[in-house]
Amino acid sequence: MKKKICLLYGGKSAEHEVSLQTAKAVIQALDHEKYDIYPIFITTEGDWIKGPLLTGPVETVKQLEFHDGKKMAPNALSTTVSDEKGGYDIIFPLLHGPNGEDGTVQGMLELLNLPYVGNGVLASSAGMDKVIMKNLFAQAGLDQVKYVSFIRSEWEKAPETCFQQVEEKTGYPCFVKPANLGSSVGISKCKDRTELEAAFKEAFQYDRKIIVEEGVTAREIELGVIGNDDPQCSVAGEIVAKKDFYDYKAKYEDGDTALIIPAEISETVYKKLTEAAITAFKALDCSGLVRADFFVTEDERVIINEINTMPGFTPFSMFPLLWKEAGLDYPQLIEKLIELALERHAEKQRIKYTL
Repeated sequence: MKKKICLLYGGKSAEHEVSLQTAKAVIQALDHEKYDIYPIFITTEGDWIKGPLLTGPVETVKQLEFHDGKKMAPNALSTTVSDEKGGYDIIFPLLHGPNGEDGTVQGMLELLNLPYVGNGVLASSAGMDKVIMKNLFAQAGLDQVKYVSFIRSEWEKAPETCFQQVEEKTGYPCFVKPANLGSSVGISKCKDRTELEAAFKEAFQYDRKIIVEEGVTAREIELGVIGNDDPQCSVAGEIVAKKDFYDYKAKYEDGDTALIIPAEISETVYKKLTEAAITAFKALDCSGLVRADFFVTEDERVIINEINTMPGFTPFSMFPLLWKEAGLDYPQLIEKLIELALERHAEKQRIKYTL
């Protein structure tokens, strides 16, 4: 009997369009002989709309977006599917950014006691908030760049004080980022006070909290990690951006970036990277998948930048490409993540909730 798999995509997030790309790729890669596939589109206003029952490749994402326009309640996931034959066997959240990757949807799925792919509530929420994530990394003893964070009200009340703190703590160049966003949205590189002031305004459009990080001269190296209690690392890949940094346009629009897989690094550096990636994975109590992003300096200092609990997931994104090089192609990777989700769900059912 086929398993019923529900795909959640879109979302009330600045990364909405990225999620659409991910959904299209996953739908095309899933084994349609093994799974009945039920896409659910979440609009930028937060409405949930049932998509069509797909039996073949999707030519355009727009075919999914407004299939019948009928809204549904998110808690209907536990009891109904479009063919009225019962609930879903597994949920695959293909959501990037707030209101999907940040623990909100994961919390709902926990309450409904449904198995789902990817990280749980704690890892998702901590991984989305760059400040909380870095604080946990510091507690775990991971090497990081200097950083300082602010909330919007602090900046509005005393902007000069905020700018002075940045100059004292990180200096220039520095990077200003929204604390709760991915895909390089709202990020600016600053070389002086004028650019810093503009960067604060830009970043605060996307979040009430921002983080400012010290700029370092280093290579950008990334690893994929999959697993639950026993995580495993992929090969390493390097990002070589022709611009100042790997921004949203370089990732998704102009293709002005080279991905070198595998990265040309020593065994010593690779060992440091894998140890740090697994330490970070466990520090946030991750499960399923993460992409761990690092800086590697000329003297082979390994600095963790961040982890992404739902990385870009098209066949041409870094995370799947890393695993393809490691011997796990895109359909196999999807299947492995589904297996890990079912494994974790089964483990949770062993928890006793009565005295």
